[in-house]
Amino acid sequence: MTRATFKLAFYVKRTKALKDGTIPVYARIIINGKSSEFGLQRNVNPDGWDSQKGRAIPNSKQNKELNNYLEAVKGNIFVKKRELEEQGKILSAEVLKKAYLGIDESNLNLLAIFKDHNDKCKLLENIDFAPGTVERYETCFKHVKDFMKKKYRKNDMPLNEVTPMFISDFELYLKTTRKCAHNTSTKYIKNFKKIIRIALANGWMKEDPFRNIKFHLDEVDMAYLNDEELKLLMTKQFALERLQLVKDTYVFCCFTGLAFIDVTNLKYTNIEDKNGSLWIKVKRQKTKNWCTIPVLEPALKLIDKYRENPRCIANGCVLPVLTNQKMNAYLKEIADLCGINKNLSTHTARHTFATTVTLANHVSMEVVSKMLGHSSINMTKKYARVVDDLVSRDMQKLVGKYDTINAN
Repeated sequence: MTRATFKLAFYVKRTKALKDGTIPVYARIIINGKSSEFGLQRNVNPDGWDSQKGRAIPNSKQNKELNNYLEAVKGNIFVKKRELEEQGKILSAEVLKKAYLGIDESNLNLLAIFKDHNDKCKLLENIDFAPGTVERYETCFKHVKDFMKKKYRKNDMPLNEVTPMFISDFELYLKTTRKCAHNTSTKYIKNFKKIIRIALANGWMKEDPFRNIKFHLDEVDMAYLNDEELKLLMTKQFALERLQLVKDTYVFCCFTGLAFIDVTNLKYTNIEDKNGSLWIKVKRQKTKNWCTIPVLEPALKLIDKYRENPRCIANGCVLPVLTNQKMNAYLKEIADLCGINKNLSTHTARHTFATTVTLANHVSMEVVSKMLGHSSINMTKKYARVVDDLVSRDMQKLVGKYDTINAN
């Protein structure tokens, strides 16, 4: 019996560069002249890959870690190859690939692959994925599962049954049955698209159902508190402890610009004393960008207020923040009690910081962007809008300037 010829190679696809400029790494198994490839969910800088050796150039910690990972993949594939040979199975590139990936034909169903993806994301939570990202994928999985039951009366379905019509009907389901807004629906569909990309990269699907589908997000003018509303909220006191705590947390975010997850994780070790002034220095959970924020007096008072709070002492946190769901629910109650006719959420505090607290007081866009931890000033422009008071203040410079000039 002729022994099967076997070869394993690692390579990159330079035509599929990601937004950050890196390119994906693939593995190709070749047995008896026939090949099967799959993505490794790893990326490398284009100038950091040695095509002849099929390895990353070991000139950085990241590249060395990638090479170690490739060696581990190689070893595991050889183990699977030996197992298949011992079991007397007919060896092919496709069979070996599926054995290594831990799947068989019966597992090439949409929800099975989606669940496998989410399980891996969960393992990498707070490593490669923020908790909010993991939660969004879980929610998207539930929406897809419920949609399939309602539309197709199935608990799962083969990947090749995911068509452009499936995606169109899923979008309709999100907007009608689930009552999701357009932007929310689009974000869920983008989450779903990643699962399809994984299937395409691994050769489990031949046609891309998203090929002719374009996404767009509607511009959203997020609510924020003006100066009068912010002062009203600051002076309002609540007898209920939960409402007072939520109000204090919200006001703290209004004067620091911290997102909900960042204020939740804020520790005393993130607060530094610089020449007698306190500064918050944190790495944003979402973007991993550092932001340095001077602690203004209202925020400083809240830090002192909760310094002896039992939860803060036990967890080493600055504020005993409630869950995002409870925060948003109680903020609506707080807005009603204060007579603020706006849909407040934890994120509107960040917008208030960008507009009312900073830009309206002539803090430059570049400085605001740095304090918000944005990767680009264009992101800051989406948060910040020029408030009416600022327009009025600047236009006052023109009052009387042209009064003495007669029109011809």
